[in-house]
Amino acid sequence: MVLLMSLKAGGIGLNLTAASNIFLMDPWWNPAVEEQAVMRIHRIGQKRTVSVRRFIVKDTVEERMQQVQARKQCKIEGALTDGEVRTDRIEEQKMLFR
Repeated sequence: MVLLMSLKAGGIGLNLTAASNIFLMDPWWNPAVEEQAVMRIHRIGQKRTVSVRRFIVKDTVEERMQQVQARKQCKIEGALTDGEVRTDRIEEQKMLFR
């Protein structure tokens, strides 16, 4: 049995512990959006190991989005100062649209 769902639809207010495999086919700018969708499956009540697979096409904007996500994750963890955050916003835009 398969349930196909967008990140926006699957990221809010659902408990999907019947699933155990996640295939992320549409990367999102904000890593928290993906994490929230994954947590719909990996929740209290989950009895199986959850496997997450991301599909990223090489040399595309998706690959650069992964880099943006990694940088945003550093910001979330407080690894960058306010000045570095401002500079990074500009650099992220340049990276995505080169």
